[in-house]
This record gives sequence, structure tokens and C-alpha cells, in this order.
Amino acid sequence: MSWRKETRRAERGYHHGNLKEALLQAALGLIAEKGPGGFTFADAARMAGVSPAAPYRHFRDRDELLSSIAQRGFEQFEQVLTKAWDDGRPDTVSAFERVGKAYLAFARNEPAYYSAMFESGLPVDLNPTLMAASERAFGIIRAAAERLAALTPPGVTRPPALMMALHIWSLAHGVASLFGRGDAARRKLPMAPEELLEAGVLIYLRGLGFSQERPTSPEKPTESKPSGPWGPVPK
Repeated sequence: MSWRKETRRAERGYHHGNLKEALLQAALGLIAEKGPGGFTFADAARMAGVSPAAPYRHFRDRDELLSSIAQRGFEQFEQVLTKAWDDGRPDTVSAFERVGKAYLAFARNEPAYYSAMFESGLPVDLNPTLMAASERAFGIIRAAAERLAALTPPGVTRPPALMMALHIWSLAHGVASLFGRGDAARRKLPMAPEELLEAGVLIYLRGLGFSQERPTSPEKPTESKPSGPWGPVPK
């Protein structure tokens, strides 16, 4: 009798709504509550109000469900970073500054997606679709690093643009994961996470030889006004 009730409930959920979306939202709620490793496939089904067998209509197993959430997270992350970068307008460092703030804001505003993306232990390199989504998001940081690399003062030895992108990603991710997240794992900090990231990038830019003036693209005259939150860089 119980099995028949579960089956009827699952069929109602499947026919009257979007079962796949309901499962994704249920899993997101569980991630927010328990973390990406703290629930089972059956828990997600129960949260969605369907039978334990119903999720197999759309997902092979729990890992595939998590992968779908992580992929959606990276797609949203890409949109957020793309908007922040705005193709480097009005100047590279201002746009770069916005990307860093957007990274922290995403971790704070979307902790469940952030956990699924970076803390679920999924083998990203074995999932081409998930890998492609993550690479597109990282591509925004790489584009910013390539633009910065092109502005490095003459005579300064710098790492390759890809390594610069990885340095900046590591810095932003470390600050976001430890101090900027929006869940209970956030560590206390005697300053704003944005200030911590700002200072770290300022030091990084100083190491690349940028002076007090904000670096600009070669085709534009150098601006003499003080730089923004990631400057001025001390001489």
C-alpha cells in the first residue's frame, strides 16, 4: 500500500510539473543545508516529493545530479564574471577589480552552487560538459590576465599570462572560500573580504612593476588620476 502511494505521488509530480527542475532545486537546498556530501540520491527524491526511483528518469546517480548543479553554477558564474569584466572597459585594472568583487559576490550569494562547483569532489576532467562550462568561466579571468600581461611595463620579467590567471584565480578563490562565502563555513575576518583581495592583488601588481598610475591599453594615453580600490600601487 505504501509503495502504491509513493508511486502515485511520483507520477503526479512527474506529470504536473518539471521533475528534473524539482530535483535540482531539492538538491540545492540539501547542499545549502548539509553540504555536497551530506545527502543521498534518496534524500533529494524525498525533498522533491517523489519516490526514490523517480530521479532515475533524469539522472544516472547522485553524481550526475551534482554535476548538473555544478554545470548550472558555472554557467551562472560565467555570466556574472562576463558582466563584471565588460571587455575591459573603461580600463583594464578597473574591469579586473570588478571581476574580483564579482567572484566574492557569487560565493556569498550562491553558496550552494559554489559548493557544488568546487567542493563536491566531482572528477571534472571526466565530464566534458562540466569541464567546458568551468573552462568558459575561467576564460574570463584568463582574458583579464592576458590584458594585464600586455600592459606589463617594459623590461619586467613576468610569468606567462596563463600562470598569471592561475595566480589571480587562486587568490580570489582562497579569499572567497575562507572569508567571503555565504554559508556557515565562512571564517571571521577583521576586514572586508574585498579589502583582503584588493590588498593581495595590489601587491601582485606591484610585483609586476606597475607604478602608482593605473595601467591603460597602449592605444590610450596614460591616465594621471589615482587608481581605484586595487591601487595606487606603492613605488
